[in-house]
Amino acid sequence: MGRQILFIISFALLASCTPAQPRIVDLTYSFDEQTVYWPQNLNFHRQDTARGINAKGFWYASGTFSASEHGGTHLDAPVHFASTGMSVDEIPVENLLGPAVVIDIRMASQQNSDYQLTVQDITLWEQQNGPIAQNDLVLIQTGWGQYWPDPQKYLGSTTPDDPLTLHFPGFSADAMSFLVHDRQVRGVGIDTASIDPGQSRDFMAHQILSTANSYAIENVAYLDQVPRRGATVFALPIKIKNGTGGPVRMIAVIP
Repeated sequence: MGRQILFIISFALLASCTPAQPRIVDLTYSFDEQTVYWPQNLNFHRQDTARGINAKGFWYASGTFSASEHGGTHLDAPVHFASTGMSVDEIPVENLLGPAVVIDIRMASQQNSDYQLTVQDITLWEQQNGPIAQNDLVLIQTGWGQYWPDPQKYLGSTTPDDPLTLHFPGFSADAMSFLVHDRQVRGVGIDTASIDPGQSRDFMAHQILSTANSYAIENVAYLDQVPRRGATVFALPIKIKNGTGGPVRMIAVIP
């Protein structure tokens, strides 16, 4: 907790004392009727209940929306795959912000749509960029954001409603175990529909991460605008009591 608070204070002082303002990148896709959701889950729906000049002569607008917890740019809470894991509302807010690193596996992913991040990928990245620190947020850039929001291309299937036919990259179980146990990261994120590859049947990356009471962020947008390290990422979900996940507004602050 102390590390995150110190980082926020440092950022505030930097912003107030230097003429150069930090750059802010929105890593969130807008939610609308075309938002990609996990197959067979309820899609996003919004409807106006009022919009216009009312009987008293002033403008008034309101609406309702509904959706599954798992679609669009969203957070998976630990309880999603661990019975004793935290729900969305139980995640300490200080765990939802702090330093982030980006590991680029676009080349391997373009060659193999079922590619899985390996421990070797991580250690090679560390040789080039320095070690991943405890409580870092590790974001994986596969390049799949270029296909958003086309469900067939993004989910890698001509039948995107069938979860058994999906093809997109993700984390291997070994890589997730390494990040959770050897690096003790606070969470992970990816620019695909799941931290597990599309062909996964046991979702081991989810299981390993959730058992460690850490969270995942899926469908992260615009990772090509975030440096390999140096960004501070804020990922704040709707605080749903007992929620297994939920939409998240995610931004990167880049000095």
